[in-house]
Amino acid sequence: MYNSDAELLHYIRSNDPEEIEALFAAARKVREEHYGNDVYFRGLIEFTNHCKNNCYYCGIRRDNVRVERYRLSTEEILNCCRMGDLLGYRTFVLQGGEDPYLTDDRIVEMLEAIRRVYPDHAITLSIGERSRKSYERFFRAGTNRYLLRHETASDEHYRKLHPSSMSLAERKQCLRDLKDIGYQVGAGFMVGTPWQSNENLLEDLRFIEELEPQMVGIGPFIPQQDTPFGSMPGGSLELSLKMVALTRLLLPKALIPATTALGSISPQGRERGLMAGANVVMPNLSPKAVRKLYALYDNKICTGDEAAECRLCMEGRIRNYGFMPNMARGDAVGFSPVA
Repeated sequence: MYNSDAELLHYIRSNDPEEIEALFAAARKVREEHYGNDVYFRGLIEFTNHCKNNCYYCGIRRDNVRVERYRLSTEEILNCCRMGDLLGYRTFVLQGGEDPYLTDDRIVEMLEAIRRVYPDHAITLSIGERSRKSYERFFRAGTNRYLLRHETASDEHYRKLHPSSMSLAERKQCLRDLKDIGYQVGAGFMVGTPWQSNENLLEDLRFIEELEPQMVGIGPFIPQQDTPFGSMPGGSLELSLKMVALTRLLLPKALIPATTALGSISPQGRERGLMAGANVVMPNLSPKAVRKLYALYDNKICTGDEAAECRLCMEGRIRNYGFMPNMARGDAVGFSPVA
């Protein structure tokens, strides 16, 4: 069940409420077998919205002149980490665009500064495509995890979402390099992007099954008004939740976030993500002054909350759904780093 292409496509297409709820129940059961009812909290720091790329869906794309650009200093990032540590976080997720200013030397300097103060915390980096040599330097500097969503596993579909300067083959190679180096690796994809077919979603499932990343980020496409896709329809909550559940069944030990995008299209979107098999949330530690500027898509939630408010709000909400907040590092079950 849930394994053949025909079965997976059946669930991707299904609109039967009972069938879908059975799918979610199966995903919850598999997650509970490996993680119980724990939901791992990560502190998210969006530290730059500069980007050299021109992805057609992204609000911080290079050619969006309406974005007010920012870049946090190492000291500002450390302040975010201090707040996160006080709130109990043991994982920091440093996310940003592909910022040309942030050379390998500058990234390493930042990582080493964090690692000196927080030797036992997990550091997750998410800054896009770099060379294998760069990834090796970041790993030696103390990075434990790397998030790099592939967005779509179909080469034809990838070309419809990105300019010709970008390549799905290159992105897949980056993911394989990261795994080979010894990172806990996160891939992932958007649901409901323009021209996406059910068969494309099947390709996404098959790609992550083959790659076996430790983390998989899945969220609906949400248009941003100042991009070429600004007037396109967004992805659906239900289809996104089905993809979360199917991913959980194919990768039982994966860490799967209930993404901010899910919460941005539905008031209970993140909670429903947890009910579909997700087991991670990432409240924001970024300074309030810059949160609205990291505008990957429109109507992003939680841009006006203080860091403590984000954590307490999320903790209360997931407890109401029967889940247990877990502030530990939360490494993937069964992960064995390369020696």
